[in-house]
Amino acid sequence: MVVTFVTGNKNKLAEVQAILADVLPNLKSQDLDLPEYQGEAEEISREKAKLAAQSVNGPVLIEDTSLCFNALHGLPGPYIKWFLDKIGHDGLNKLLVGFDDKTAYAQCVFAFCAGPTSEPIVFDGRCNGRIVPARGPNAFGWDPIFQPDNDQGQAGNQTFAEMDKIEKNRISHRSRSLQLVKDYFAQHPEYHTK
Repeated sequence: MVVTFVTGNKNKLAEVQAILADVLPNLKSQDLDLPEYQGEAEEISREKAKLAAQSVNGPVLIEDTSLCFNALHGLPGPYIKWFLDKIGHDGLNKLLVGFDDKTAYAQCVFAFCAGPTSEPIVFDGRCNGRIVPARGPNAFGWDPIFQPDNDQGQAGNQTFAEMDKIEKNRISHRSRSLQLVKDYFAQHPEYHTK
């Protein structure tokens, strides 16, 4: 059975296809212009998945990414794209100037909806870390200001932007969420075939 991953980003599609190849060998993509809901990341993902399943009239997988500052009770969260666009890395750091707590978590929520009348299933992956002044290449969103914790839960010493891609993908919020997606589809062989 074919599952449609809702994205227009070819690099993201290639990454997701590679990770899920053994459990979703027929994953295809479609770029849909879905409304941007307000709310918590899981609520937003559920609504987007329902709309996408109705739009393609079949099973879909969607992804939503957040950067959540603990001192701001999870903001900017799913609105990080707009915050970054309007105030940049420096502005994001300035949001925390009056706070001692610079901890944050990167969150990636995948949602799978089996069809237009189905309820979505949500897969929430998180990576704890802290917000730091921008370091490393400015090639991918907010990566230069997010410094993930190490395997022992202590402050790491590199931002996502400074990390080797393999290391970043090993610990990232996206990889953790995709592992949950992979575990789910491994138990649902009906999606492994055409």
